[in-house]
Amino acid sequence: MKIGTIGTGSIVDLFLTALKDIDGAECVAMYSRKEETARPLAEKHKITTIYTDLANMLADPAIDFIYVASPNSFHFSHTYQALQNGKHVICEKPFTSTVRESERVMELARKKQLMVFEAITTIHLPNYQLIKEQIGKLGQLKLIQCNYSQYSSRYDLLKAGETPNVFNPQFSGGALADINIYNLHFVLHLFGAPESVAYTANKHPNGIDTSGVVVLKYRDFVAECVGAKDTRSKNFVLIQGEKGYIHVENGANGCRNVSVHLQDQVIDLNEQTSSNLMYYELLAFKDIYDKQQYNRCEELLKHSYSVMQVFEKARQSANIVFAADQQ
Repeated sequence: MKIGTIGTGSIVDLFLTALKDIDGAECVAMYSRKEETARPLAEKHKITTIYTDLANMLADPAIDFIYVASPNSFHFSHTYQALQNGKHVICEKPFTSTVRESERVMELARKKQLMVFEAITTIHLPNYQLIKEQIGKLGQLKLIQCNYSQYSSRYDLLKAGETPNVFNPQFSGGALADINIYNLHFVLHLFGAPESVAYTANKHPNGIDTSGVVVLKYRDFVAECVGAKDTRSKNFVLIQGEKGYIHVENGANGCRNVSVHLQDQVIDLNEQTSSNLMYYELLAFKDIYDKQQYNRCEELLKHSYSVMQVFEKARQSANIVFAADQQ
């Protein structure tokens, strides 16, 4: 499993660090528009090949997979180009900007019999699997609360009059896309699609959301997903049922510690041994690829598509418009 990367941000550094612990997987090339931008990261991870022409990297026969970690608005085009060139893809979250883009990616991947994975850590974590096993003990569920709030240094730039990519509708930015997406994955992978979706957001004058609350209405319970890049908070997940509740410390993105509260009993659970959360998703992707289990890949794709449908409905309900919506 030989990988070429697109992007040079901190997420790529984490990805490459996790990759070192995956037997039989390695990064063999990086793409950046400017070689000097990629050079420090390439040297850190001992990657000898840097491309400044994306077409050349996508034509490299030594590469099996492309890892897409470009700005959100480029996820679709970079993934689509990689598939057109016969490469499997691992694409950062959010999967695409729109539902239609997701559909086009899935159609092409199926046509070419290639694998596409969304790099969302949450659903591959061992502690997330424990939550799935324990949730039946809670009885009839009533409320799900998720809060993932992380003050962004780029928010200060936004207030100062600049428009960083992460707060730019042209680049498919915003709190929902960047941070609340983890909460959507957490809830939807457990419970499937909701009956209704509503998003109430704090918005900058440029139309992007800096924080907000998504309410997902299911037949018998309600899920609330809070995501903020303009404030800090204690991050958590609470799954509340008539017989008890599950508390996930530090939020849905990491599931670092889980406690199950049943009347007078408290069960503490933690089976995660790696501090780099990307390790677990890469382990899953490598296993699926090695075993050529396209059915497992398809299941993950369908989940990503379901999240994109909710994501788009949430944006529409808050009147958040991306440049990609016009394409």
